[in-house]
Amino acid sequence: MQLLDKTSPAFLYQQVIEFIDYQQKTGVLLPGDKLPSLRKLSRQFEISVPTVKQAYIELERQGRVCARPQSGYYLMAQRARTLKPMPTKWSHCAPATVQCRNMIEQVYEAVHIPNTVALGISNPIQANPPDKTLARLMRSVLSKVAEKAVSYGPVTGDAKLRMQLAFRYQEQGIVINSDEIVITNGAQEALSIALQCVAQRGDIIAVESPCFFGIIELIETLGMKALEIYTCTEEGVCLNDLTKAINKHPIKACLFSSAINNPLGSMKTDVQRQALVSLLEKHDLPLIEDDVYSELYFTEKKPKPAQLYSEKGLVMTCSSFSKTAAPGYRIGWLLPGKFEEQAKRVKRAQSCSTPMLQQWTLNEYIQSGDYDRHLSVLRKKLIYNCERMRALIAEHFPSEVCISKPQGGSVLWLRCQSHVNTSEFFQEAIEQGVSFAPGIIFSMSGKYANYMRISFGVQWNEQVENAIKTLGRLVFKYSHNDNINSKIDQKDTF
Repeated sequence: MQLLDKTSPAFLYQQVIEFIDYQQKTGVLLPGDKLPSLRKLSRQFEISVPTVKQAYIELERQGRVCARPQSGYYLMAQRARTLKPMPTKWSHCAPATVQCRNMIEQVYEAVHIPNTVALGISNPIQANPPDKTLARLMRSVLSKVAEKAVSYGPVTGDAKLRMQLAFRYQEQGIVINSDEIVITNGAQEALSIALQCVAQRGDIIAVESPCFFGIIELIETLGMKALEIYTCTEEGVCLNDLTKAINKHPIKACLFSSAINNPLGSMKTDVQRQALVSLLEKHDLPLIEDDVYSELYFTEKKPKPAQLYSEKGLVMTCSSFSKTAAPGYRIGWLLPGKFEEQAKRVKRAQSCSTPMLQQWTLNEYIQSGDYDRHLSVLRKKLIYNCERMRALIAEHFPSEVCISKPQGGSVLWLRCQSHVNTSEFFQEAIEQGVSFAPGIIFSMSGKYANYMRISFGVQWNEQVENAIKTLGRLVFKYSHNDNINSKIDQKDTF
């Protein structure tokens, strides 16, 4: 058993810090790892618990560890340059349509290329797949429902699943009747229905920038135009910029992820979210909230849905189980607010119903308590993966690269030097066995060419580490290639 030198002039808590330093240098502790408990080190070193806690508090003050309520202390990535807000460089946009459709198609296709580490897709459950539990529950459901499994279901979805969802929202303070909820084929259909309830072809929809490329394509497919609003890497969409846009453009609705943005991982506080809703309802503007990542929060508490703060019923919440349980099930839902009748009508015309077998299985999953236990483990693994990946990127990418520090979700947003166009080495990365999402597909107006999105929603292994090293070599190569400098006139927006 290792003991501290109690005869040394160095304070005991400082010796504990030196012990943690040694553990980190020798690789015993890696970024994302949980530090030994206070009581464990207290017993090991034969010192008091407050002394160990004093050491951990000092490490936290230095930004080297972070404390998580009812969990403990965790080692953070030390060398990562965090991406900070730089709103002064933001260039305002006009409503636009998609300019990078071909690249979006390539990113989707790359997910299915054999023997490729797919870091270009956000699929958080890969960090903790619940497939065996869901398979067991589905077999049980099948034994009970027989021929009903292949029949059409109610337009708005299974009543029991809607009841489960209503209970979960009621626990957060949202008074909602289960009959108001519309079950959809994934969150993408929920977003489509919501947009069709509040806007028509030619209308302008305000979106965050950067924005998930699936939303960009959806808006254009519906014949609408997207208007990018500056979005802070920490606090989400900027209300000052949003106000200016409302006064300048005939915006019909807003589509934001106020809980956890994709790709930034930014999150508004509940107070900021309330201010956002108040601003929009003052102008009678509907808010469509893409809420698919809110269960994957890294903060102490789950963020409150924006719908909680709506006084006029103008907020519509879209979510799904795709990021938390089963993307292949394609089960999402919509809380339509005052647009309930329109939403049900669009759903009936658009897809009539949603597969029942998957709904019954997910209902059992929630009711058994397995879903919440899975979420608890998933969040811990994602936090661990996030720190490991930030540290690995800091080690193997150029020092000029800045990395987001997300407050939830499963992706990192990286900024390379302004002359680096990440889409130019996308195919080269595929050839070397790794995919990522080039930054240019997260904007309608051609921003973010020197950015890239990388997913840490993975089963951590040596392949993942080698994939990050491969991307690092490519960024180095294109950062120092003088021929590239003349190719791009990049507007660096952060």
